[in-house]
Amino acid sequence: MSRRSRWLAGVLALAIGLGVLGWANRLLILRHSLGWFTDLLHPRAPNRPVPWQAGPGTAEAPASARPPNIIVILADDLGYNDVTTYGGGHADWGAATPNIDTLAREGVRFDHGYAVSAVCTVSRAGLMTGRYPWRFGVEFTPTPGAMARVAADLYAAPGRPHPVVIDREAAAAAPRFNDLGMPASERTLAEVLADRGYHTMHIGKWHLGSTPDMRPNRQGFAETVFMESGLYLPEHSPSVVNSKQDFDPIDRFLWPNMRWAASYNAGDWFEPAGYLTDWFTDEAVTAIRANRNRPFFLYLAHWGVHTPLQASRADYDALPDRGDHRRRVYGAMIRSIDRSVGRVLQTLREEGLDENTLVIFTSDNGAPGYIGLPDLNRPFRGWKLTLFEGGVRVPFMARWPARIAAGTRLQSPVSGIDVLPTAAAAAGAALPADRPIDGVNLLPWLAAAAPPAPSRSLFWRSGSLRSVRDGDWKLIVSERPRRTWLFDLASDPTERNDLSQARPEQVERLGNRIRTHHADMPPPAWRSFIEFPVAIDRTLDQPSGPDDDFTYWIN
Repeated sequence: MSRRSRWLAGVLALAIGLGVLGWANRLLILRHSLGWFTDLLHPRAPNRPVPWQAGPGTAEAPASARPPNIIVILADDLGYNDVTTYGGGHADWGAATPNIDTLAREGVRFDHGYAVSAVCTVSRAGLMTGRYPWRFGVEFTPTPGAMARVAADLYAAPGRPHPVVIDREAAAAAPRFNDLGMPASERTLAEVLADRGYHTMHIGKWHLGSTPDMRPNRQGFAETVFMESGLYLPEHSPSVVNSKQDFDPIDRFLWPNMRWAASYNAGDWFEPAGYLTDWFTDEAVTAIRANRNRPFFLYLAHWGVHTPLQASRADYDALPDRGDHRRRVYGAMIRSIDRSVGRVLQTLREEGLDENTLVIFTSDNGAPGYIGLPDLNRPFRGWKLTLFEGGVRVPFMARWPARIAAGTRLQSPVSGIDVLPTAAAAAGAALPADRPIDGVNLLPWLAAAAPPAPSRSLFWRSGSLRSVRDGDWKLIVSERPRRTWLFDLASDPTERNDLSQARPEQVERLGNRIRTHHADMPPPAWRSFIEFPVAIDRTLDQPSGPDDDFTYWIN
């Protein structure tokens, strides 16, 4: 054999060896590929001060004579029982929520508050527009195709009674992650308030697309501190305490791929100045002070308490060690969200803005079962990704001392789609007249002599998984599994007694409501390519049997 032939044979053997090695480690490569590309495309600079635009040095009118400031604080994956207003929460661990509770005590507590969806992007699109997001094609949460492939393989563990269903053709053809989001043609709350003369600011998570047209600056926000990735602190920082859930394929995907990064007004990425929840709050305080002399809208969209579970060392050490590391980390994260609300309220008091600021607090969906903590949505069944109450029933409250009497409680169902029309009415801003607005202005219901709440249905949708609440009746319909659940929430608020066989006339009536509502909706803006089974009554780390209630999350 000639030298050239030996050289070619060696190159071929090396290529084959690398190919075999790559194939054997394909999951590892896929699991890390997003992070590697992120590091290549977006090198991160050290922290830099955010150059918030300064409002007038003096006020043209006192705060009480101006349109109210409006602050929407949105937590991520916060469960109904995570807030002590609604249940025990984590008070026994020293992680009560006194500041969030203050909002409810000094304003209105919505006892039947609902997220627009059981998953983040869809819910946020509804909150920002006052519209059901499937009206404009936002039906599924943006997901990288690589995540679908990795998650399916990682999830394929022995003993699971229901498989992950993957449309690999759709996953391969999925648009770029940044291209998936809310179309720029939608009119957001920020645009509605900007037209009224408000200075508009966004801090935190967006998750409504990352093309130039989809980012906050093109959706009505004058300023945005944008969460570019999802670590609260670097994994090995001495100031952080981590909790990894090896049984969760989503968690196993997030850890190697998330980074600690933010940007300002679509500029270069830089590192935050501390633990993410606290840093977002620092910037919110600065933004409020900079705009104390003019009406402003602040959308503070926290990443907490979404996975990866990371607590600040200080919050973790403040809680007792009771042998449950995961819950201690989670409770510490709740503590930081509550502290954020308290600091915002304190800043409003210090700046003389307290009486005439409308503060709305809620969550984008219920807590997930995939972190392995069983009581986060108590007393309700179900999790994030399901349409049972645990997936869509959320903490929901508002405070505006100038207009809302302390201690108000509303029993009528309300939804995230009501935020835009309520805030617009408070500001005296006009709603978009060229499209349906599904939400309603809640302010008339909160007056001293409030009229009866209007009768309406609330809808949820994720592919073929759909639900409606009409009065106290709630219907959930599923194609995988082919199943219908009917509940009377007046007598069965925790959805234990399925009445679908006993009350077929209600199944037919509510089924017609669902069919009529969805009849003229456009197709999704991007295809679903993954369906995950979700046990209704078990966390992901608990064994699930074939007789357990379950649905599929379609995404």
